[in-house]
Order: sequence, then structure tokens, then C-alpha cells
Amino acid sequence: MEPRAEYQSRLSARRSTAARLGRRDTGLSWTRGVLAATALVLAWLALRRHVVPPTSLLVPAVAFLAAVVAHARVAERQARVRRAVQLYERALARLDDKWESQPDDGSRFLDPKHPYAADLDIFGSRSLFQLLCTARTTAGESTLARWLTEPASPAEIRARQDAVVELRPRLDLRESLWIVGHDVRAVVDPELLAAWGARPSMLSFAWMRPILLLLSVALTVLGVGWLVGRIPVAPVALAAAVILTLTQVLHGQSTTVIDAVARPEAHLVLLAELARVFEQEFATGDPPLANPWLRNVHARLMVDGHPASRQIARLGRLVRVLSWQHNLLFTPIAYALLWRPQFAAAIEAWRRHNGRHIGAWIQALGDLEALGALATHAFDHPDRPFPKIDDPTRVPRFLATSIAHPLLASCVPNDIQLGGAEPARGARLMLLSGSNMSGKSTLMRTVGVNAVLALAGAPVRATTLTLSPVVLGGTLRIQDSLAAGTSRFYAEVTRLRQLVDLARGPIPLLFLIDEILAGTNSHDRLIGATAVLTGLVKLGAIGIASTHDLALTEVVAALPDQALNYHFQDIMEETELAFDYRLKPGIVQHSNALALMRAVGLDV
Repeated sequence: MEPRAEYQSRLSARRSTAARLGRRDTGLSWTRGVLAATALVLAWLALRRHVVPPTSLLVPAVAFLAAVVAHARVAERQARVRRAVQLYERALARLDDKWESQPDDGSRFLDPKHPYAADLDIFGSRSLFQLLCTARTTAGESTLARWLTEPASPAEIRARQDAVVELRPRLDLRESLWIVGHDVRAVVDPELLAAWGARPSMLSFAWMRPILLLLSVALTVLGVGWLVGRIPVAPVALAAAVILTLTQVLHGQSTTVIDAVARPEAHLVLLAELARVFEQEFATGDPPLANPWLRNVHARLMVDGHPASRQIARLGRLVRVLSWQHNLLFTPIAYALLWRPQFAAAIEAWRRHNGRHIGAWIQALGDLEALGALATHAFDHPDRPFPKIDDPTRVPRFLATSIAHPLLASCVPNDIQLGGAEPARGARLMLLSGSNMSGKSTLMRTVGVNAVLALAGAPVRATTLTLSPVVLGGTLRIQDSLAAGTSRFYAEVTRLRQLVDLARGPIPLLFLIDEILAGTNSHDRLIGATAVLTGLVKLGAIGIASTHDLALTEVVAALPDQALNYHFQDIMEETELAFDYRLKPGIVQHSNALALMRAVGLDV
């Protein structure tokens, strides 16, 4: 399927359905109005003029109720179709590079202390999260955010890649999850649900459940016997007194359980809709879902061989039947049958059996939605390959051909060779020099964002990419803080210390250091940069560092066969700067700083 053509076809079909439902909605509105007016006229004729019998009101009344039910169903279908229209409008906006209009940019997930989230635009306006996120639940959004900030293991990455391949063409499944997830996103509180499910038992009389049932049966039998004249009134009165006493004694705890279940049950019903969509796809999808990762999601949505949606439906039935006690005619019977404490015990038994699984259900659906976001990205870009993930025991490397920035509509691709067992294949350190705006920072972000995608299990924007498991760290967006009273230089050296600590960890570091130590004098900069970069390389890290200070290119001499100089070049054409954004070996030979200052009118 060609993405744009498929999205446009589906959008056209959903808009057509929406228009048809809109006409039906209008027709039903008029019908309800006509029926209401007819009922009023008949009521006047029957009750004031006595021209027609009062029973004639039944026909418009019944018709009006039928119209109300039909109107409600049409309104619900309209809401779902409008969500589908929104889904495909957003999909086409992504393809047109207008995805910054997506409402959720994930800013709430941004941690200023994270080693690369701010530097690589993972969250915020025109961020990677904003481009990728199609999740409709908070659990799905949180899972996607975690995948983008916590690189997975090679085995997990490969498992996600295989699952994305299987999920990529299933647009109907992703549409259904989007439509249902709208309500879940608006209402469901995952933390509340998980906390309710994990609470200690709220009933001290749970063990009495069989006794309560036996007592209610005994009173029923005694009552029937008394009504038919076979049993005297004394035993019946005694049993009724016992029942009434038990009802009062157990009232407090019963009320606690019943009040506590009201909100979670409503949330679980919505969550069950999401689970039911996936369960149905798993049961009837064509072709059937066979991927182990997706089968694992399905397994986490099962309890004792029963789907989560069915378990939740059972809780819903308990709550609905419990509500019969509010019917005035049924209230005496409810007291006689110990209705309230019995159902409180049944609800508590459901929670003890299923409550511990609620967190797993939420996480399973969150994983599914996060994977759906990656599958959507893969569908949007069928030409983008999955990277090859090396074995962790191999020498760290990042080898890419024609790699480009995933967040830019158009950019010049470059080849990158970092690390590897053979120095000829790529140095551990690439030291970038070049003029302002020539592409140094963009290249580093290109490497970083593609690494984030690769380590999350998504396709990358490159012809080929091979990388080893790495942790990422960067200094591309270091800023001072007036509130914290820290300078940019202090913020940078603090982050550099964080990178050194990461490099000492069990997983090699991929570092991206922009304008290293630019906030100090050239003497200290050279000494400090040499120490930091050589230290990182000796700790097994690989990465890219950039500088305007050509003296820093001498760092390469301190790392023979492990560091290489590269540069970007510019051409000054009269008063305009031109860039080709092509990575070239060696040291840049000139600077555009003076020419740029003169171009804007400064007398230098």
C-alpha cells in the first residue's frame, strides 16, 4: 500500500460516511420534532377536546422513544467516524511535514537532566515524540516516551522490529484502537486503576460469603413456607432479625467496597474496549497475528485462560445487578437476600483475583499503542530500513550510508563511520570543524535521532545503518539557568561529567558534543577538550565533537588511529553564504565569521 493514496482513500470514505450520518442525524432530529409536536396535538385533542382516545398517544410516544434510541446510535457512530477522519487528516499532515500541529508534543516527559532528550528534540515542538505519537491512552504515551529515552536490549529491539513489520499493514486495527482510545484517554486514570487493584483486602468478612448465601436461602425458604402456611411465623421472624442485624453490622465495610468500585469499574469498561479490539484482531485477523512479541501482549491480557475484556465484563455485571437494590419494589427482597454484603463480597473476590493484573493489562495496552506508533511510522515511510543491531560483545560502532535527519522534510544525506574493529572503517572520534550554519550540529542530531529510533525498534532514515548497543549523551542544547544560578559553561562541564560517568558503565557511550568548552579561553579549552575526548575514547566510547577553534583539531594527534578530522565547507557568493552540507575529510581551511559580519553591515 502506498501511504498517501491509502490515507486519502480512507479519508474520503470516512468523510462520505460522516456526510451520510449527518443527513441521517438531521432527518432524525426533524422526525423527533414532528413526533413531539404530534404527541402534543394528540394530547390536546384527547385531554381537552376529547376528540380522540388517550390511547392514541401511545403511537407517537413509542415512535418518539424509538427515534431517540436511533438518534443516539447515529450520534455515537458520528463521533467514531469523526475520530477516524481526524486520524487520516493527521496522517496526511505528517506526510506533508505539518505534524507540528499535532496537539501532544510530550513536553511533560522532558527531564532537563536527561543526557540527550533536550539535545535531540525528543520532546517539545516539532519533536520526535510529536511526529511519532499516535497513542490515545496515557499508558501508550508514557510507554513511547520511555522507549525513546531508554534504549532497549538487542533482543528486545529485534523483537519490536519483527512486531512492527507484522503490525505495519494493519490499518484497520490501528484505526479501531485510535477510535476507542479517544474515550479512554479522556477518562481513564491508570494510576487510580492500578492502585485500586493492588489495595489490601477491604473486607474482614470475605470468608463469610458462603454463610451469607446460606442465610439468604434459608430466609427465602422460611418465607415461602410461612406464606403457604407450612411454617409458623416465629422462625421466620428470628431469621429476618438475624438478616437485618447482619446487614447493619456489615453495612460499613460493604459501603466501602461498593463506593470504591464505582469509578474503577467505569474506567475498566472503557479499557476493556481497547482490549477487545486487540483480542478480536488476535482471534479473527487475516492473516492471524503470529509474532511472539504481539502474542506476549495477548498473553498479558489473559487471566486463567480468559480475556481481560471478559473478566472486566463480569465485574460490570456484578455492579449492574448490585444496582437493583435501588429499585423501590426490590429493596425489601434485597434486604432479605443480604444483597448488598453478598455483592460487596463478590466484587472484593473479583478484585482479589483480578486486581493484581490490572497494571499488567494497562502496560500491555500501552506497549501495543507504542508499537502501533512505530508501525505507523514504518507505514508512512516504506523506503526506510530497519537498522542492523550488533551483538553487545562486538566493538562499538555506528556505520551509516546516506543518513539524514528524520525530523527535516529535506536535507543532504551523508555517510558516517564511527568505531569498529578496523581503524580504516571508522575512527572512534570524529572531530568536526566548519563555519557557522554549515551543518555540524544538524549532523550530530541526525546521528542521535536515528540512533534513538534504532534503539527503540523503529526504521531509520538512511540507506543502511549498523550500530552496536549504546547509551546516548549530548551537549547540543546546553543553556545557562538564571533560576539555578548556573552559567552555560558550568552546565556544560556538568553534562560532560555525566557523559564520562555513562562511559564508565557496562554499555558503550555514543557521545555528541557541540562546540566543546566554548565558554572558556583557548588555552584551557585545548587542555580540557583533549583530556575529556581522549578520556572518553579510552573508556570505549565513540562519538562526534565539533568546534570553531581550529587549535582543537590537534586533539586528533593525541589519538592516533582512533580520531579523524572532518569538516563542512561554505562558499561566499557576493553577500550570500552557500552551503552544500557535505561531510568532507580533513580540517576546514577558512571561516565565514568575518564575511558574515560584513554581510549584515558590521564594519569589521
